Amino acid sequence: MADAFKERRAAPRYPLTLIAEVTDRLSSAKFTARTSDVSRTGCYLDMLNPLPRGTQIHLRLQSEKEKFESSGTVIYVSPGLGMGVAFAADLPAKEREILERWLAAAAKPAAR
Repeated sequence: MADAFKERRAAPRYPLTLIAEVTDRLSSAKFTARTSDVSRTGCYLDMLNPLPRGTQIHLRLQSEKEKFESSGTVIYVSPGLGMGVAFAADLPAKEREILERWLAAAAKPAAR
């Protein structure tokens, strides 16, 4: 089954834990979550009560120093565990730069 997921992914994912604020664009309800992995095209959010597939969201990810914001769509749901989110395809340059910096740092091997 893991191979099926690998084939569908448009970009490599990297283990990266960030604080996430998720806003349901329809209801304006806000939720707190955290990422477990991130790619150039989306992320996985650990949430006990994930939103339904297809939900349009606004997402804010925060590291110690920077914030990344994007609209997005819930692509898949793991009930009781979390949800996969696709970022908007038209990210502003500033947001893309932040994301690329985070991913470059996550891709480096840990120092021993």
